[in-house]
Amino acid sequence: MDGFWFGAFPYIALTLFVVGTIYRYKVGFKYSSLSSQFLESSHFQKGSVPFHVGILVVFFAHLIALLFPNISFGGHMLVSMETLMLSFSLIAFVGLAILFYRRITNQRVLMVTNKMDIAIEVLLLIQFFIGIYITVSLKWGSAWYASDMVPYLQSVFTFHPDVVAISASPLLIKLHVVFAFLIVLLIPFSRLVHFLVAPLHYITRPYQIVRWNWNPKTIRDPNTPWKDAVQRPKNN
Repeated sequence: MDGFWFGAFPYIALTLFVVGTIYRYKVGFKYSSLSSQFLESSHFQKGSVPFHVGILVVFFAHLIALLFPNISFGGHMLVSMETLMLSFSLIAFVGLAILFYRRITNQRVLMVTNKMDIAIEVLLLIQFFIGIYITVSLKWGSAWYASDMVPYLQSVFTFHPDVVAISASPLLIKLHVVFAFLIVLLIPFSRLVHFLVAPLHYITRPYQIVRWNWNPKTIRDPNTPWKDAVQRPKNN
């Protein structure tokens, strides 16, 4: 089975990612960075910020270690890296848990939720949990990642998959790798595709002035019926 999961599956995932993202971009209104914050903002803010900050730090830490495996950490630096990775993994996990709770408990958000939304968030929660458990149980990952995992990952991206390089790894690490490629495979078919059209230009865009003609708290209350929530101003 290692031959399939670590030799063939990565290329299946990467191929579907490329083809699927191009298809969604070309066909209809399939790409969007629209947020569901307007449906409910309290839990969204509490979960979205820590999740995005945490996942970005964890992702780029993995990426830097993959691109520059010769960087070595020792002594206090190794402890600092372990603490940093564990901290931001926990931050992302907690943030995602809040978002998942919001998705399944808020009626307005639940109305626009599909099965893929639930599946991808559960998969991400499992992936973060495995990563956190690996960090705690298989210590000093910042050191062994470069020697144990990087050779395999580099062999995949150079189209010479070295299955032997990962075959002796513990089951948790194998699951972590398989789930990572599974998430990549599902990106074109889920809301995760929004990161490809992230509105980064908003950072430098002037602030927009929004004037409410009704009580925004009433509008955002999921228990308020739409017909009672909106009272149009007299000039409309």
